[in-house]
Amino acid sequence: MTAKLSPSMMCAGIGALTDALQGFQAAGAEYLHIDVMDGVFVPNYTLGTDYIRQLRALTAIPLDIHLMIERPEDKVAWFDPRPGEYVSVHTESTPHVHRALSRIREAGAKPMAALNPATPYKIIEHLLDDIDAVLIMTVNPGYAGQALIEATLPKIRGLRDWLDASGYQHVEIEVDGNVSFENAKRMRAAGANLFVAGSSSVFAHGLTVREGMERLRKAVAL
Repeated sequence: MTAKLSPSMMCAGIGALTDALQGFQAAGAEYLHIDVMDGVFVPNYTLGTDYIRQLRALTAIPLDIHLMIERPEDKVAWFDPRPGEYVSVHTESTPHVHRALSRIREAGAKPMAALNPATPYKIIEHLLDDIDAVLIMTVNPGYAGQALIEATLPKIRGLRDWLDASGYQHVEIEVDGNVSFENAKRMRAAGANLFVAGSSSVFAHGLTVREGMERLRKAVAL
């Protein structure tokens, strides 16, 4: 699968937002990753509905909305998912995952199942017909700047092999958490193709966002 980059807007400073968006546009960013945290499912509050509405007015880059919130099935519509955008919900966040995924699909967006590092990937066995991608968290969700959990690398490989063997070769794998230039190479080799780019790559000190994007794209090229 073609590698795609999804810069994490949680890492983009408000004062430099316009410059960052121009850099992402110039570098051909496929998506913009939006971390939505409710302070309940994860121990942090981050981006929300007004931020998403204003961001859409500034850029035509599709969004990749990561809902780290409880009972997402009741809140999907708040974020006004658009055709071509991804929306991910955590399997751990609700007993009604199918309902959440179906509401994303009904809005015309692409449903994605998100898994915390310790959650086995085969938990999505009965969701495979309802998703376009799986988000593997390679750190515990909540904060930027964490170290990679090494056990998630064989998890990515196991998931890719399982999806392919089960007839779901079209289902993409996104990775989120310490996607550094070096780790991204390893994640790509394991089978990931969609990369959330944050403080360890695109927003690394000493690089413009465009330089970071270009370097990351080279790292994940096959």
